[in-house]
Amino acid sequence: EKGVLLELKGRGCRQFESYLLAQQRSWYDFLMDALIDGGVMKRIDLAINDHTGILDIPELAEKCRKREYIGKSRSYKFYQSGELIKHREDDREYMGRTLYLGSLKSDVYFCIYEKDYEQYVKLGTPLEEADIINRFEIRLRKERAYYAVRDLLTYYDAEQTAFSIINQYVRFVDEEADKRKNDWKLNDRWAWFIGDNRQSLKLTTKPEPYTLDRTLRWVQRQVAPTLKMLKRIDKGNGTDYMKT
Repeated sequence: EKGVLLELKGRGCRQFESYLLAQQRSWYDFLMDALIDGGVMKRIDLAINDHTGILDIPELAEKCRKREYIGKSRSYKFYQSGELIKHREDDREYMGRTLYLGSLKSDVYFCIYEKDYEQYVKLGTPLEEADIINRFEIRLRKERAYYAVRDLLTYYDAEQTAFSIINQYVRFVDEEADKRKNDWKLNDRWAWFIGDNRQSLKLTTKPEPYTLDRTLRWVQRQVAPTLKMLKRIDKGNGTDYMKT
């Protein structure tokens, strides 16, 4: 048997949380059950929302250019708003200024982008009214994803897992001419981001309840075509599947 592939994007995760809450389960419970049943983690993303603008993406990109960036990979890419070369992103036309740290072909890399701009383009939300200004995404594949899940299930602390990964792979520093690069002082803004002045990162955030509008859209998209097909089968074969 080929088994089952479950792939959830952002909104899919929010909807799936509704099922978990109804079952009185958490993401931790689901991940544990998946591993117990022999599930393989192909990819997992952890997202950190910056509500206050701690991260200055152009400033971080400039520090990359000036080599004030210490990481396991020297690769980085910075895209301005509206550039069409973020070809791997499903929402590339919505994303604002975006900084990638690490190779996009590797099993671990980071994506930092302007979430407020995305909401402005998608929903028309004024930038000054956006709840989330920037988003820092940790993207893990294959073995890296598995070990991240194992860490989550060991400590039940998503914040610890996320920031431990970041600290392992990247840090931004300020140049000090009389010192070796590895001894340069940690950048203040970056220290604030990875330091103690932050809220805990939760795996369950905003499950979306079902609404009549969402239900009607689902019926039109998923149910109506099936009913139409069954009517044709009944008419052609003289059957009565519609009533069974």
